[in-house]
Amino acid sequence: MIDFQVSAVTTPSFVVDERLIARNLEVLARVKQETGCRILLALKGFSMSSTFPLIREVLDGTCASSVNEAMLGHERFGGEVHAFAAAFSKKDVKTFCDMCDHLVFNSFSLWERFKDQVAAHPRQVSCGIRVNPEKSMGATPIYDPCSPGSRLGVRREAFREDLLDGIDGLHFHALCEQDSTELEPVLMAFEEKFGEFFPKLTWVNFGGGHHISREDYDVEFLIRLINAFQARHPHLTIYLEPGEAIALNTGFLVAEVLDVTSASDMATAILDTSASCHMPDVLEMPYRPFILGSGKKGEKGHTYRLGGLTCLAGDIIGEYSFDAPLAVGDRLVFTDMAIYSMVKTNTFNGIGLPSIYRIDRQGTLHLERTFGYEDFAHRLA
Repeated sequence: MIDFQVSAVTTPSFVVDERLIARNLEVLARVKQETGCRILLALKGFSMSSTFPLIREVLDGTCASSVNEAMLGHERFGGEVHAFAAAFSKKDVKTFCDMCDHLVFNSFSLWERFKDQVAAHPRQVSCGIRVNPEKSMGATPIYDPCSPGSRLGVRREAFREDLLDGIDGLHFHALCEQDSTELEPVLMAFEEKFGEFFPKLTWVNFGGGHHISREDYDVEFLIRLINAFQARHPHLTIYLEPGEAIALNTGFLVAEVLDVTSASDMATAILDTSASCHMPDVLEMPYRPFILGSGKKGEKGHTYRLGGLTCLAGDIIGEYSFDAPLAVGDRLVFTDMAIYSMVKTNTFNGIGLPSIYRIDRQGTLHLERTFGYEDFAHRLA
């Protein structure tokens, strides 16, 4: 449900409700309190910095996938800053060391190349290796870090015990929007393959993909899993780095109908938004986002194929039905649009980026950002 006036915002626009974020944070706070683990915000999933003052009341810091994300976490969030990427340049490592607390390497060849540079840096940085537990739980191959041929993480057969000097922790990531019941077999595989090295470490990172704040997520089981692992390895600090769990079901994308046409097989409504530009996971995942008041094709009296503004023939959001016919000027509200949609927007075809609104904990609507021609024109120089 939404608790703001749809007519009060321009379209297209993202609207993020801090009251809903606070509800998610209550669940994460419980996990922290009952396990002693540390939880980071994965900026790749949600990086709306105006919400950081709220989120850092509970979370311990951020994890970054690039220098820019690390800088954002360091400058605007505070707390711990962790970083991982598939590869680093020498310049990247210098910048990461300036601001990061943990730096995770994707291979031992990278570690060999940069360990002296890290050791020589004035700041002390805790280094880790990402490992691949080879336990594939993902349903969508493009989002499965443990799929065959994955470039992410060191497999057990390639693990170099002789190069662990200077390595403080191991990191794995295997989940995508999944429950704690999927974490269990991954954790078992991780411990079976790499547990012999735990006595030499000080921390382990269970990665992201944990849908902890989802209504049907088994939080109790997650707590039991973490506590059981901690009991077996009491000297290790445990980290989780979810992105979606923080902002799951907290954001909306408000769009307006610009045209309604009749196609040979189905009526089509063109919106002032775009799957390609504003919610690319609709095409990449793929998935069908929910629209308030809508039904599936044929479920309600009036069915439409909803299309975006770009010239891409496949810029189709999906097929939806409504109680009443759609008309030019009608507004549609897409749900769960804070995570991964906002961070993936682009200006293909020169399509403008959605404005960004924030609803604070008192229920007041704030316009945080608008975008215009300059944002498009200066992007490519």
